[in-house]
Amino acid sequence: MMAISGLFAAEELAAIQDMLADPALYEDGRLTAGWHAREVKHNLQARKGGLADGVLRKIEAVLLQHELFVAAARPKCLAKLLISRYGPGMTYGSHVDDALMGGVRTDLSFTLFLADPASYEGGELVIEDGYQERRVKLEAGQLILYPSTSLHRVEPVTEGMRLAAVGWVRSHIRQQDQREILFDLETSLRQVHEAEGKSPLFDRLVKTRTNLLRLWAED
Repeated sequence: MMAISGLFAAEELAAIQDMLADPALYEDGRLTAGWHAREVKHNLQARKGGLADGVLRKIEAVLLQHELFVAAARPKCLAKLLISRYGPGMTYGSHVDDALMGGVRTDLSFTLFLADPASYEGGELVIEDGYQERRVKLEAGQLILYPSTSLHRVEPVTEGMRLAAVGWVRSHIRQQDQREILFDLETSLRQVHEAEGKSPLFDRLVKTRTNLLRLWAED
């Protein structure tokens, strides 16, 4: 699990919020849910063909160019992106995301929070990691990245409006432990470069990172 910030400048985020403010952009979220998820999903989603499509293209482009997101997820592609909206009384009960979306395997899920957390009550993303429940409610413009294998839910919103972009990643690196090793190596080689430049140690770390990526990556 990783929280990522710095995706958008303040004016970019404000423009996104303004574009997504119109209630007419949204339809029943159950239209895209699996048969069992429909029983616990009660939210709204931006319909295709509207202003939200441009927002989603912008978000996708930003994520695929963001160094931390790329280092953590090693994305081959984004399987799907959508905008979700929760008003008072809306919730999404416990579920696991579909393994395939549009024929694309989902390895990682993410939620990009788009509303100021002080503007709504409830609406926490709750992720079960096998040991405890992690409750996530981030600042607008921050993203939480987590394994798609996790059971998770969105707590009921009791006041205000929760707005978020949610999406799924097909990773070049299928195994979570391998992604973690590569991320740690990437972080280490950047620290070494900052401390001593392109040194013999830096070159050896790059060699190790690159050859592990070559060994583990799926085309």
